[in-house]
Amino acid sequence: MEVFHEDNGNKGRFFILVNDVQEAEMTYSRAGSDKIIIDHTEVSDVLRGKGAGKKMVIKAVAYARENGIKIIPLCPFAKSVFQKNKEIRDVL
Repeated sequence: MEVFHEDNGNKGRFFILVNDVQEAEMTYSRAGSDKIIIDHTEVSDVLRGKGAGKKMVIKAVAYARENGIKIIPLCPFAKSVFQKNKEIRDVL
């Protein structure tokens, strides 16, 4: 399951395709030059229960680390992933 990333400058998203159909998406917006706000996560029934949401959060964490930025998880799902996984909290 590959997580893709699109960034248009002010907003962006991480998403997963299954047979060229988007089945999961996590969106964010920029808060200045050093933070992103994860505002929504959605996973279709096709991927529900398969860890797709967590994979997108982990991809966002890798992106934050690579770019020296912080994440503000406003989305309840993303927030819960950070609460359950201490090893990714360095980007908060």
